[in-house]
Amino acid sequence: MNELLIKNATVVSPADGINEQLDILVRDGVISQLGKNLSADCIAIDAEGLYAIPGLVDMHVHLRDPGQTHKEDIITGCNAAAAGGVTSLLAMPNTNPTTDSTETVKYILDKAKNAKANVYVAASITKGLKSLDPTDLDELKSAGAIALSDDGRPVENTKFLSDAMKKAPELGMSVVAHCEDLFLADGGKINEGEVSQKLGVKGIPASAEDCGTAREIALAAALDVPVHICHVSTKTSVALIRDAKARGVKVTAETAPHYFSLTEKELLRGDADYRMNPPLRTKADVEEIITGLLDGTLDAVATDHAPHTPEEKADFVKAPNGSIGMETSLAVGITYLVKTGIMSFEQLIEKMSVNPAKILGINAGTLSVGAPGDIAIVDIDEVWTVDTEKLHGKSKNTPFKGKTLCGKVKKTILGGNIVFE
Repeated sequence: MNELLIKNATVVSPADGINEQLDILVRDGVISQLGKNLSADCIAIDAEGLYAIPGLVDMHVHLRDPGQTHKEDIITGCNAAAAGGVTSLLAMPNTNPTTDSTETVKYILDKAKNAKANVYVAASITKGLKSLDPTDLDELKSAGAIALSDDGRPVENTKFLSDAMKKAPELGMSVVAHCEDLFLADGGKINEGEVSQKLGVKGIPASAEDCGTAREIALAAALDVPVHICHVSTKTSVALIRDAKARGVKVTAETAPHYFSLTEKELLRGDADYRMNPPLRTKADVEEIITGLLDGTLDAVATDHAPHTPEEKADFVKAPNGSIGMETSLAVGITYLVKTGIMSFEQLIEKMSVNPAKILGINAGTLSVGAPGDIAIVDIDEVWTVDTEKLHGKSKNTPFKGKTLCGKVKKTILGGNIVFE
């Protein structure tokens, strides 16, 4: 029998209405007891003064494997996840080859068996993300994919998106949508506005995201099926989602830590680590993202973890979009939302663990008896500075480099085994 005992932790599990000092006994990978003064003849962790939370569920991650393993691979990506308290993640399909075949889905799931996080797969809606031919959704589901997306790109062919949204509920899959009008985006690099003008760099208007969001909402409303909106960054998209929810449309949405903490002004440094898609926006957008998190318009916080090498990120204009985020996401949430009094720690855990697990329909996000022993132990008061040399993934392209954050993951437990400390 494999046992692990966590003593004296402040257990915060919003799904179970728990916020009190308790012990947790994990037996054979599953939480077997919660209570005071538990004892067992096994490894014991004294978590006095620390918080025990359900492992985070990051529903938007690019592991770059297969095909771009110089940036990240399944094992190193999950090492980064474990260091950030993430025990479950959804891997996006813009790999090489694209995750559009049973072979690629099986390759990812097979390699992930030895990883330090549970890896779930989002398969693509169209072959090669090209919007020319639809994939075989039944086959992708039977291979083990749980979600559908062309993320990295929007599904340009609305008919293919509509067909996938209709079929997904029958298959028990989630459609997670990258919302962007590529004609409006028109190859822009950063948010269109004051900073893009000052830098003389082509901008992406907020309307590119907003029109994409409106299309997905319209489909969900017309078909009466769910859709999940990825990486929301604009105030208008928040308003569209809020309005849709009020009308009973089955829409859920996520934002990313950089969209509630940073603005386009960071780009004045001319550093491509601050370039991602959607891009950093204005102060007004950031404020509305925070309002959307607070009022429930935005259900989840996901990282859109997108590793690139320093060489690829060297040229500000030519660099690919994307930043890494799994090791800093909880600390950014604690620093910018909890310590500022905007949101409670429980509310943050709801956005980062409980709700993503519900949206994806996976067994996670709770510390109830019988739940998987996937737990993060956190010091919410520890102050630390993000040192890229100490990060656990292959790439270092974080927009939080050098920033002082509050809240540190001390241990991560996956299936009752300590995978990070």
